[in-house]
Amino acid sequence: MRKIKIGTRASRLALWQAEFAAAELKKFFPELEIELVKVKTTGDKILDAPLAKIGGKGLFTKELELQLANGEIDLAVHSLKDVPTELPEGFKIAAITKRSQPFDAFVSNKFPSFASLPKNSVVGTSSLRRAAQILSLRPDLQIKNLRGNVETRLKKLDAEEFDAIILAAAGLERLGYSSRIGEILTEIIPAAGQGALAVETRAGDEKIFSYVQKLNDNETCAAIEVEREFLKEVGGSCQIPVGVFAQIDGDKIKIRAIISSVDGKKIVRDSEIAPLEKICGLGKKIAARLLDNGGREILNDLTA
Repeated sequence: MRKIKIGTRASRLALWQAEFAAAELKKFFPELEIELVKVKTTGDKILDAPLAKIGGKGLFTKELELQLANGEIDLAVHSLKDVPTELPEGFKIAAITKRSQPFDAFVSNKFPSFASLPKNSVVGTSSLRRAAQILSLRPDLQIKNLRGNVETRLKKLDAEEFDAIILAAAGLERLGYSSRIGEILTEIIPAAGQGALAVETRAGDEKIFSYVQKLNDNETCAAIEVEREFLKEVGGSCQIPVGVFAQIDGDKIKIRAIISSVDGKKIVRDSEIAPLEKICGLGKKIAARLLDNGGREILNDLTA
């Protein structure tokens, strides 16, 4: 019997994700013995500052990669939106799971929908992407930083620190909090890879790869490759407000993307429906158009 160690963060959501990957592996390889190894990442340790101020993407993956490199774990399971577009040498994404709900959720104990929020309502989010798009739609709202795991964020809402909070809908659904979702915000473009899981392995470990690639969903993988290509082209991280969402529909792919200023006052959008045979380079193409149509100026202002 082969034993496989799966590295995961220790939050309930991260453990759900790792347990999901383990259960899927067992479907294909019932003889496997699987152990979950909990790892505390930088993003889990620093909870009093916005993600953008403490380094952005990689905060939730670096320590897991160290364990991978040292052979202490055989694979790591991540929320794909947390994974940088370029992995350190020696690692690869061996599988991308079938995407679940990709959009963000509106959660409030006082108001039924985003549109029903009164002027000056306090909305909690830790994401510059969400904050920028919220303010572009409702500049009358106040954004307040919200960090912590899903349960911590819901507790802060229940303690009336916020009038509403915005979270990834997939996380709420996976943890059994679907009843807390007031509205799915399809008008807010999600982060690249949101709703899908990435399974990371050592680049040269062909045996583990042969197991893990069984979890790969080809359609999700193709759509997310376009999103990550876009993100890489614009230099995307948690430190800039960009969103991108690609979806395969029959023989076509649909893509929407934005680049925004932090306050949402400057925002450029683009979208396209293309045949699948033209999927190669589509992310770069949309990125180039957005950058040329004002996105580069927005990004230059952010880094100035």
